[in-house]
This record gives sequence, structure tokens and C-alpha cells, in this order.
Amino acid sequence: MRSLTVNLSRTPGRSAISRFAHVLLLLPALMPAQTPPTGPHAGSAEHWVATWATAQPLDATNAAGPPRPPQQPGNGAAQGGGQLNGAAQGGGQLNGRGPGAPGSSGQQGRGRAPQPNPPATVTNQTVRMVAHTSIGGSRVRVEFSNAMQGAAVTLGPAHIAIRDKESAIVPGTDRILTFDGKPTCVLRPGVLIYSDALNLDFPAMTDLAVSVYVPGDSGPPTYHGVGLHTGYVSPGDTTAQVLMPEPTLTRAYLWLTAIDVMAPPDASAIVAFGDSITDGNGTTNDGNANWPSVLARRLAANKATAHIAVVNSGISGNQVLRTFYGESALARFDRDVLSRAGVKWVVLLEGINDMTIHGQNAADPLTAEDMIAGYRLLISRAHDRGIKVMGATVTPTERTLAGSGQVEQIRTAVNQWIRTGKAFDAVADFEAAVRDPDQPTHLKAEYDSGDHLHPSDAGDQAMANSVNLSVFTK
Repeated sequence: MRSLTVNLSRTPGRSAISRFAHVLLLLPALMPAQTPPTGPHAGSAEHWVATWATAQPLDATNAAGPPRPPQQPGNGAAQGGGQLNGAAQGGGQLNGRGPGAPGSSGQQGRGRAPQPNPPATVTNQTVRMVAHTSIGGSRVRVEFSNAMQGAAVTLGPAHIAIRDKESAIVPGTDRILTFDGKPTCVLRPGVLIYSDALNLDFPAMTDLAVSVYVPGDSGPPTYHGVGLHTGYVSPGDTTAQVLMPEPTLTRAYLWLTAIDVMAPPDASAIVAFGDSITDGNGTTNDGNANWPSVLARRLAANKATAHIAVVNSGISGNQVLRTFYGESALARFDRDVLSRAGVKWVVLLEGINDMTIHGQNAADPLTAEDMIAGYRLLISRAHDRGIKVMGATVTPTERTLAGSGQVEQIRTAVNQWIRTGKAFDAVADFEAAVRDPDQPTHLKAEYDSGDHLHPSDAGDQAMANSVNLSVFTK
């Protein structure tokens, strides 16, 4: 099967609403031809299903490249991947003193190393990134995207293999990725590309290593910043090496956006769509402890749901209605949900950033009715494609600096509507799963990562455990 290139450019400088309209108009016509229909009209043959994916912020850009995550004051961090104490570009040692992930609180969970900035550029280097899959398979394709519309970048050679530990791959599993039969590809601004399909056998819950060599100067890369998995950057073309030599470290996914598997007719995917709580901020790095990963393990362990994948489309700092960090959920829904292969369900957990930033802002106010209208739009978009939506209640935030009484009123009203409004196809009561029974506007102490906003590993486990798996089999 040949690789496919799709142009996803937008006109910079448009308002969030007009950009959203542009996405809605363009993407259905540009959906990859290899991606089968989803929902009730899907065919009976084997089809592509996303086993892993990530979401790119997709902010409007200029010649300087994509915006960087905000840094904590006083850390002295230079632009670029750097050490996590803000040292050199490109990775370095993860010592836990660098910039935090974007989000309302600006704090890090206790015992968790903050996320470094992505590398400012990649030049004559190989980046090896680790993707923790959900369902397994024997035939794969890989998607790369330059959607942030920086400079054109040449990728390749590129390889995929089963990861052993740290930067090492399992000998004998290394496969060369090709693009329309060629070992390299040029990702122009606003373009995504699928690799050619290839054979690689791996079970569910496998770590795959995707290694990409960049021969020239990439310029600012398209990335997902809060990867929560350590990646490795080595000089030169080391894509075929079992162990990455002298690597510096990063936790960003650079250009890599999805891995699809050819799956049986009954296989499908769930997209976890949200902000930093879905992204995994507050959970242990390299621990696969965020709630989408825990949900994937629960599904894999249950015979009735072992054919269902989970992919994480969370972006830290994201909002439903406005562009803040990443374009709004409304503007990115087509690209990060509807275009994913084999999707039948979405779990929507988003809104806390809208509430805490705008719920007490008289100049740009927000109401519960505004949030509900945004949710209805997302539900409608999904239902138009035969995709069901599970609404997740918004978790407590009152102990944060942003969690005022007005914010709490909005959150309470929105959660009441999620539970009783009958607009969603199912509900996951994440608030009930993690709140303190004695102080229900607070996270339970053992479920608090330390910033009173992002749940800990145990909190994410409780959230995932609260999901009724049987709804995904109907």
C-alpha cells in the first residue's frame, strides 16, 4: 500500500471561529482514502485502527515557528530541548528542574519531573521516540505531520521496531519505513503523510520505537510537548542501531502523530479528547499511568473489549471554546478525532481551562451555558460521523488559585448537565471518582498530584476504573 500525503494548511491570522470553519470544510474532503468508514456503516473486512496517537497544539505560526510552552520564572531555561534544568538544546538529563507543562496551575505534581521544552531544531540527528500502543497487530503504518506550518523538513531514513528498554530496540524487529517506496520524504508546511504499510508483529500494550533521521536543519519542529515518555536524540543517522549512542533526552513527540494497525472487522478505537488531565500531567513519566493508558489496559484485559484501542488526544492547557495552548477543541476536533482510523467512541474530558481562565474574567466572560453549547457542537460533529461520545464530569479545582466560587458554580452546573442532560451517549463520572467525600470541591488527598488540579497516578487509576466498559460493546 502506498503512502499518502495530505495538505492541512490554513490561512494564518484568522479568528478561531473562522479557522474552525476552514477545518470543517476541508478535512472531510481530505480524509485519507485508506481510512475506512467508522460507526454503524463500517464494512466487514479488516481495516486500519489507530493503536497510538498524539495531538499537536496547532497554534497559528509565523516564520519564527511554533510557540513554546510557558516556562516557570527563574529557571534560566534556554529555548530548545535542553536538560531539564534549562541547559543545552536537544534533550539532556531529566533532573526535574525545568519548565512545567502548560496548564491552569503552573505547578508540578510532587515527585514528577517537569516536561522540557521541545528541541528548537534538529540538525543531522536521529530522534528515537517511544509510543506505548493499545491493541496489537501484524501490519502497521505510521503518520507524520508538519501541521504547525514551520519550514519544510526532510525526514528519513526512518525505522520502527519493538522497544526493549530505554533507547534499545529488540534485535530482529527493526523495520525500515518507506514513503511511496522511497526511504525519505519531504514534509512541507501544513502537510501530513502516512508511511507505506509494513509487516511487524506485536501484542497489545507494546512499546514501539520510531526512529527518524533529519539530515538537514529542520527549523522549529511540529511537536507534542508533554509526551511523558523519554525520547532519545543522537548525532548522525543512528536509525538502525540497537542502542542510541550518546543520546540527549527529550519527552516531546516530533512530527510523529499516529501509528495504525490493520485489525479485524470488530476492532475499533476510542479517542480520549481533552486537556492536561488527559494528556497525563501529574502522572509518572514513563509509567503509562494517565487515565487513557489505564483504560487501555482495562480494555485489553477484558475479553469482550480486547479489540478496542485507546488513543490520547489531550493537549495540556487546551480549551473547548477558545485558542489558548493549541487551537480550541472545536477547531481541532476533526483532525484529532474524526480523522483517526477506526474511531467509534470519544471520551470528552475538557473545560477546566475555559472555566478557570474565563469564568472569573469580566472582560471575556464565560457561562455554563457557553460550555454546554460547546459540548453540544462536539457531540453533533461526532454523531454526524456515526461516532458516540462519553461525557466525563470535570474534576475538582477549588483549592487552586484559579478555583474561585464563580468557577465552582460553573463547574457544578456543567457537571449536572453532563450527568442529567441526556446529550451524551454515556457518562463517566470522573469528579465522583476523585473528589474528597468530606470536601467534594477538593481532590481526595491520595488522588492529588500535589497541585490540587491534576490527579496523581492513583487518581488517574480511579478515573479509568470508573468507566463502564460494557458501553463500548453495544
